[in-house]
Amino acid sequence: MENELEKNTAFFRFEDLRVYHKALDYIDWVNQITASFPVRTGDIIGEKFCHSAIAIAVNISEGSSRNKSQFVYYLKLAKSAIRECIIFTSLAQKRSFLDNTANEYSRNQLMELTKMIGALIGSLQRSSSFVAEEEDDF
Repeated sequence: MENELEKNTAFFRFEDLRVYHKALDYIDWVNQITASFPVRTGDIIGEKFCHSAIAIAVNISEGSSRNKSQFVYYLKLAKSAIRECIIFTSLAQKRSFLDNTANEYSRNQLMELTKMIGALIGSLQRSSSFVAEEEDDF
């Protein structure tokens, strides 16, 4: 039974990535913080903010099922979603939906996610070029 449980958790490779779990934590934080945003007609910053936060984890998971070059592409999409979250963080602070502490927290989490994704991209690109170099030797 324990082996079956281990197989189930390892079946989806992205669940083994720390950056994926960090993205999930950020989604939870964004959902909690945007729940306190005032609801105004036509003002959907909270909804868009949540959508962008979710897109980070979605792109990590989607890319993990692809080949390395496609995974890099999806990781770059995740970085684009991070930049969207920066915009929503700035807008939310500008409208006084976020205080300075929440603004700083969001920016720090997004910077860390960017660095982690960048490191993963670098690792994938190095391993891809290593494989390409080996193939050239034959």
